[in-house]
Amino acid sequence: MTELLETAEDTNAMGEESQKGIPIRSISRALNILQIVNRAGSICLMDIAKESGLPYPSACRIVQTLVHEGMIEREKTRKNYRPAPKVQLLSYGYQDDNELVRIARPHIEALTREIGWPVSIVTRVGNQMVLQDSTHAMTTRTFAQYYPGYSLPIAYCADGKAYLSALPKDELDFLKQHLGPRMPIPGDPNCVLDPLDDLDSIREQGYAIVERVPHTITPGRTSCISVPLTKNGRVVAALTIAFFATTMNQNKAREDLLSPLRRTQGFINNALSNHHSNERLYEFVA
Repeated sequence: MTELLETAEDTNAMGEESQKGIPIRSISRALNILQIVNRAGSICLMDIAKESGLPYPSACRIVQTLVHEGMIEREKTRKNYRPAPKVQLLSYGYQDDNELVRIARPHIEALTREIGWPVSIVTRVGNQMVLQDSTHAMTTRTFAQYYPGYSLPIAYCADGKAYLSALPKDELDFLKQHLGPRMPIPGDPNCVLDPLDDLDSIREQGYAIVERVPHTITPGRTSCISVPLTKNGRVVAALTIAFFATTMNQNKAREDLLSPLRRTQGFINNALSNHHSNERLYEFVA
């Protein structure tokens, strides 16, 4: 009975929303769950429902639909769901020479050889920070391999904070209104602190540090320090170093990593600003 009522509700909502020209809620929910599964790598149905904020029956129905369509699959050894190979079809037809990655790659490789920790180039897509390139494969100092397309909620990661802090104030104020509901910190669902209340200090100091990043493949085990990347003064991405949370605290990270990070930031910013290709740098807007 509950599922019938929810189906009727979704059908009515689809009719109303299509008439108003706003997104169809059921599609938005399915895409959100697909992102949750992709971000987690492996996740149970109960956690999918919690992460999505949906009733368990609704989340279950969407998950089964995604399984039917071949976008996700259930693991054979446990009751978890993971991305299926067919999900790669979603990227077919997407064209992007990614000049940002081409320019930055030699510099992040050199930085990793110098410090030993993985370095990432991350850009904003809506309310997510999406990995474009990283040097995780170059070092053993990582708990997991991260590949292009991996995303983190913008308000809870160092690269997101660094990126947002470099925006003009009017753009930042507008963006804050469209970030959607804040995600609860794992283990502290009742946390009401605004994760963006430190942007003024980050803007002043020019970098962001987040200890024990919660929304990763290994939640809480890594910390990150990040700086914005700009082209002719306009922020286009973030440059981030990830390190083991048990190895460094914030003071140690500043002492050991901030100087080489800023040096690399300068190299990339100069290269981007001096680049005269007619092709637009990789950037998405909300």
